[in-house]
Amino acid sequence: MSYNLIQQLQDTQIASRSLLDLDNDARSNLVTKIADAIWNERDILLIENQNDLNKMDDDNPKKDRLLLNEERIAGMVTDAKNVAALPDPTGTVLLEREIEQGLQLQKISTPLGVVAIIYEARPNVTLDAISLCLKSGNAVVLRGGTDAEKSNIASVSVVHEVLKQEGLSPDLVHLMPVDREYVQPMLEAERYIDVVIPRGSANLINFVRKHSKIPTIETGAGVCHTYVHEDADLAKSATVVVNAKVSRPSVCNCLDTLIVDREIAGDFLPLILDGMAEHEVKIHADSEAFPIIAMCEYPYLFEASDEDFGREYLDYACSVKVVDGFDPALDHIALYSSRHSEAICTDNKDVAESFLKKVDAAAVYHNASTRFTDGGVFQLGAEIGISTQKLHARGPFALEKLVTEKWIVRGEGQIRI
Repeated sequence: MSYNLIQQLQDTQIASRSLLDLDNDARSNLVTKIADAIWNERDILLIENQNDLNKMDDDNPKKDRLLLNEERIAGMVTDAKNVAALPDPTGTVLLEREIEQGLQLQKISTPLGVVAIIYEARPNVTLDAISLCLKSGNAVVLRGGTDAEKSNIASVSVVHEVLKQEGLSPDLVHLMPVDREYVQPMLEAERYIDVVIPRGSANLINFVRKHSKIPTIETGAGVCHTYVHEDADLAKSATVVVNAKVSRPSVCNCLDTLIVDREIAGDFLPLILDGMAEHEVKIHADSEAFPIIAMCEYPYLFEASDEDFGREYLDYACSVKVVDGFDPALDHIALYSSRHSEAICTDNKDVAESFLKKVDAAAVYHNASTRFTDGGVFQLGAEIGISTQKLHARGPFALEKLVTEKWIVRGEGQIRI
């Protein structure tokens, strides 16, 4: 049978109405049952994920993102159950008053309707997105990447079985084919999809922003900086910097550029090298940082070019910039940041507060690793992505932002004169 995208989107839109008949307990129970089913069928997921992994080169930095194992599936299941336990984001009375002629007015939170998510080699996003959307009363259209095709099909098949067992339409969760020919028509289907969320590379996000007729919430690429100020505790800062780079370099909240005050560069940079060398981190150093690191005979050192700043590495690599104080550091961040996560290491509280106030990013840190920017860590249950824009949602884009507002007016026959 040939695939009819518009018919499928129409079916999903129709199915979305059935979620409005489910109260919070029913939606929570549904998400919990889906999580349990994913865990019970984890062996199938692991087999299909391995089939995806076998198609990818070992040196591809996306491979870590693609990988599922029992520990990661357990984490996905825990996140889904955390979402199920969160308060209902829908039906909240945001405003209530009596207006002209005794009309009773309310503004309430209500589901968006149908949410489309386009993502790449991240099979964990599949369960995160399904959990968040169903819990918030939304149907979901998923378009995963070719790299994770078999993993995503296996996960959604499990979800469909649960939906059918619960007397609900499988159309509530639709996984699109990976064929590129369907992407543009989907982005033009504003009649059937209420919002589209791209999660992945800058190229993917830019493509969706440029071509979508549907309102778009960007989950931006991460170009994250850590600035080590001259008043920093150097040993503590070195630990923060190394963690931000090496703990999981393939994710968007890891460090891409280290900024160091000139006053302390000679003392600080050698402190990070053992931790970096353990993971063979390629350091692209500017003209001032390069000789300092070279004197330590660091084996993975390169001279930085202009292209090495403002670059999301997603690998064991980073750039280093030496600056002449606080304002030049802020200027560099403003020029190259993707407004995802930015950090300062300093024991000067006034400087720290100024940084937290002035740096324009979704998450800003003082004396802590940017690796904490995550919906689960922020106790949001899970996330669809990290929004770097300013309208509707910013930062970890999670349950409480998958709603909009509706005005309800109750009367007894009043007419406007």
